[in-house]
Amino acid sequence: MSQRTARGARPQEPKIDRSLTLHLRGDWGSANLHRVCGWISQELTDRCGPHTKVAIWNSRGFSDAVRAVGRGEVDVAMTTPVAFATAALDGRGVFSEEAFPELRALGVVPQRDRLVMGVRKSLGITTFAELRAARPALKLATSVHDGVNYVGLAAHELLTRSGVDIEGWGGEFLEDERPFETLDHVRDGRADAVIHEAYMLPAWQEIGTGLNFLEVEPDVLDGLWNDYSWPAAVVDEGHFPGCPRFRTLDFSDFLVLTRSDLPEDVAYAIAWVLGETRHVIESQYRHLAPERSPISYPLDPVVMGRTPVPLHPGAAAYYDALPTP
Repeated sequence: MSQRTARGARPQEPKIDRSLTLHLRGDWGSANLHRVCGWISQELTDRCGPHTKVAIWNSRGFSDAVRAVGRGEVDVAMTTPVAFATAALDGRGVFSEEAFPELRALGVVPQRDRLVMGVRKSLGITTFAELRAARPALKLATSVHDGVNYVGLAAHELLTRSGVDIEGWGGEFLEDERPFETLDHVRDGRADAVIHEAYMLPAWQEIGTGLNFLEVEPDVLDGLWNDYSWPAAVVDEGHFPGCPRFRTLDFSDFLVLTRSDLPEDVAYAIAWVLGETRHVIESQYRHLAPERSPISYPLDPVVMGRTPVPLHPGAAAYYDALPTP
């Protein structure tokens, strides 16, 4: 561990004289992971050789992104939620056929998020126990369950472990890739239940008045933690209109992921960009209240260096050099 910088001093700004060619992997193209990739590439290029080139590849941001960086197809990939990547280190869950022990983190971009299940209030169901007793034929909107999309993966794990059989009870899944389409199903009356994340989106406030949100039972949350290291979290009272506090699955944070073979000066430079030029990305979200923003500003470099995936030594050198409080 390097010694921390003296009070008030900042870690040294990187300067890489050689020109780099790097490949980053973001999201579908217009969402938050791509924005983060654009921010990193701009600030990194300013501090590297004159012929530096950075490509940003489209991605889904889930297990596909983890596999891409783990296999060396790209140098850096963004994925969310951060906790889901830990299973790739030792080959659990969707990574059981191919582990990636050389994965390393460059940092996280904090994003407070939850995976939540809501059921139309007209059904009179307020708990999973009541749902199992009623066995309604639900049209449930969520993401595709294909082993890549973490929302679909988590939704099916949650339902199975909670004893809920949507299709066996005569219902059906309405599956899409992104949350926008899923929430539209609820708003337009095509679905009478939903499981999804991005709980800060305004659309959730629009549909939330007509939903009862179900607290996930403790044994289910404990099992998901024990098997996959998926943590639980709380939805605060009043986050949804008139809704009490409840526990569910945490779906927080964007992970900046690489491998141990990324050069140390590049890893340091990217971590420095995350921590020291954070105003660049924050400025794109300040029209939103922090609790309703897809990026939970103000960003704190110390928090950005806390990740369940081991830090790359170059990135650790930046976080270790942060001034003492």
